[in-house]
Amino acid sequence: MDVTERWAFIVNPVAGSGAAKSQVVKLEELIRKNNLIAEIVYTERRGHAAELSEIFLNGGVKYIIGVGGDGTLNEIARPLIGKPEVITGIIPAGTGNDFVQILGFPNRFGDREWEIFLGRNTILMDTGSVNGMIFLNGMGLGFDAQVASENFTGQGLAKEGSKNRYIWHIIKTLLFFREKKMTQITGGERAETDCFINTVAIGRRFAGGFLLTPKAVANDGLLDVCSIRKLSLVQRVRILLKVPSGNHINDSLINYYQTEGLELEFRETVPYHIDGELYFSEKFNVSLLPESLKIIYNPYGPHFFQR
Repeated sequence: MDVTERWAFIVNPVAGSGAAKSQVVKLEELIRKNNLIAEIVYTERRGHAAELSEIFLNGGVKYIIGVGGDGTLNEIARPLIGKPEVITGIIPAGTGNDFVQILGFPNRFGDREWEIFLGRNTILMDTGSVNGMIFLNGMGLGFDAQVASENFTGQGLAKEGSKNRYIWHIIKTLLFFREKKMTQITGGERAETDCFINTVAIGRRFAGGFLLTPKAVANDGLLDVCSIRKLSLVQRVRILLKVPSGNHINDSLINYYQTEGLELEFRETVPYHIDGELYFSEKFNVSLLPESLKIIYNPYGPHFFQR
C-alpha cells in the first residue's frame, strides 16, 4: 500500500453539542495555511467513523484524524490497530474528552495546541481489547456502566444537553445500585466476588475528570485495573469523593493492580462501557495490544507515556 502525506479529518457533527462542527472553519484555515492535502468528512451515524477510517486506510491516507470525542476516535482507530504506517489523532470536541489527557492536550485547542498537533509528534501506544472490540482509554463494569445504561436513549448515550439528567442518574444509581456476583479469572485461578466498579484501563481519567486508574501509563505494556467490591452507602460516598483526585486507591476497600489480561464472568447480562459507549454482555475476555496504535501527542504537555 502506497501511503502518502494525505490527511483525512473525520468530524462527528453532534459531538460536544456541535463543538466538533464549529472546529471546521479553523481546520479549513489551517489546511490552507499549511498546504495540507486533506479531506474533511462528516459522520452520519454510529459506526460510520470506522467505515470512513477503513476507506481512507485502504486509499493510502497517512493521517486519519478524528474531530469529536472519545467514541469518535475509538471508531476511527478500529481499522488502524497494528498498522504503524498510518497515524491517527484527535482534535478534542466531545463532552468528557477523557482520552485526550493521555496525549498531553487540553479539552479544547488554542493556537499553541494546533501548532503542536500539526508538528506531528507521534508515539506508539497500547490499546486494549474486550470481546473483540478495542478500547483506547478503558472499559468499565458496575456503577458507572449502570449510570451509562440509565442515560441510554436507544440511539446512543444522551450526552448532549443532558447534564442535569446525568447527575440525577448518578444520584439514583448511588442510592439504589445493587452489586452483582462476578467471577474473575487470572492466571487460571477463579475467584468469585461482587462488583461495585471494575475498570480496566489504558488511560487514567473517566467521566469527565474521575481518576479511576491514576497510575496508568499508556505504553507500559500493562492494563491498570481498579476493582471495588460491595459497599455500603456511606462507603460509596466516601470512596467516590476520593476518585476525582485518585486518592481512592489508598483505601483498603480498593483492589488496584496491573495485568496483561483477565477474564470476567457474570451470571446475567450486564451493561459495560467502552470509551464511553454502551454495550451488554455476560462474559468479558480482556487483553492488551501492546504498542498497537501510532498517534499524535504533545511531548511538551503532561502526557501519560514513558519514553
